[in-house]
Amino acid sequence: MSENLWSFDAVEVGQCGIETTVTVNAADIAEYAALAHAETRSDVAMATMLLSAAPLLRETIAQANGFVAYEQSEHDRRQTPFTKCTLVSRMAVHAGDTIRGTREVHEKFERRGSRFVTFRVTAYKAHDVLVGHYDYTCVFDLARAKAAKSSPAQPREALEPNLGELTITETQDSMNRKDAFRLVGARGVGSNIHTDPAFAKASIFEATVNSGPATMSYVDALLEQNVSRRKIAEGLNLTLRAITPWRVGDTVRLTGRREQTDFAVQGLNQRDELVCAATASLP
Repeated sequence: MSENLWSFDAVEVGQCGIETTVTVNAADIAEYAALAHAETRSDVAMATMLLSAAPLLRETIAQANGFVAYEQSEHDRRQTPFTKCTLVSRMAVHAGDTIRGTREVHEKFERRGSRFVTFRVTAYKAHDVLVGHYDYTCVFDLARAKAAKSSPAQPREALEPNLGELTITETQDSMNRKDAFRLVGARGVGSNIHTDPAFAKASIFEATVNSGPATMSYVDALLEQNVSRRKIAEGLNLTLRAITPWRVGDTVRLTGRREQTDFAVQGLNQRDELVCAATASLP
């Protein structure tokens, strides 16, 4: 039986998925912070927890428009991996707040032979008060030259730091626990390139890797070493780019530099390869 796959050609700007509603509680806030290696004793949610309170759920956009997402295909199942995310947070989320999330296709584009789709997820509190939104970019089709196994990334020089540092070693267990943390939908359901070694082996990464939202949360935790969580949540503009896969066993040192209200963060692994690069600003 053939499937109506949600290929790049079938994706259209403006296609929408389901709306979600979830009430955030204190235990959720503490668990998310613990997974991000941040302070757990707070009734204010980390800004990046927006990605869990209003998750992407790209498969619901496919379903709502009569398609099957690659991640759910029975005959051509594969991942559409994270490449970049921009988060705009404008209001703090507290324990007891109810968050409504909407999601849609925001943009599609081709660059150097690869094809990308950017999704926009927007979150609101009661009475349609804007909490924030994020634009999440996935690669649907990777250029053949890039898909081939490449040589190791070149070492990168670290920033002259003044933000402190956060050093994290990913294990399969830590990636599983991060993936299982979800406020919408059942926990620990399904498999992907973060949790399923067999599936990941056939991917472009050839092994399990950590997720974009996980790295976003670690950058957020580093920022919290310098600025209060509430201030970050009420005025954060954060953009993260994935550079080199963060694999099981990799130890990544996140550090960065602050110039007044602007921040630059990068993560270097134990081989001095640049794993991720982020910029952030506060009002």
